[in-house]
Amino acid sequence: MKIILTQEVSGLGTPGDVVEVKNGYGRNYLLPQGFAIRWSKGAEKQVVVIKRAREAREIRDLGQANEVKGQLSGLKVTLSARSGNGGRLFGSITPAEIVDAVKAAGGPALDRRRLELPGHIKTTGSYNVQVKLHPEVTATFPVNVVAAK
Repeated sequence: MKIILTQEVSGLGTPGDVVEVKNGYGRNYLLPQGFAIRWSKGAEKQVVVIKRAREAREIRDLGQANEVKGQLSGLKVTLSARSGNGGRLFGSITPAEIVDAVKAAGGPALDRRRLELPGHIKTTGSYNVQVKLHPEVTATFPVNVVAAK
């Protein structure tokens, strides 16, 4: 099955890529989740629009990625969340909350889809979060989760 990706899919491609996948994977997962659309001549024209939007959102080059990595290395990110006894959170910390906390701490604007969390964050403590800024640059920064008062 030939499809056009509308979102980044790990191990498959980035938005705007035309890829060939097995019928079941495309029909049962990628299409219903909105990660892809079926390939057609008309949809091929949408690839240009998708790629233009991606270029506006992406980090331009390796130099800018290293600059953002430098900004993240000296950043102290603290999140407060409601928790119960023993530091267990009511819910979990999402990538969107981490992106908002980075911006509130004076850091750069990040794309939540590029964050790689160390599993589910469901307890208070310190965690190292990775963000893939560029195919060659990955930054790691600490996130401290504290109990809300």
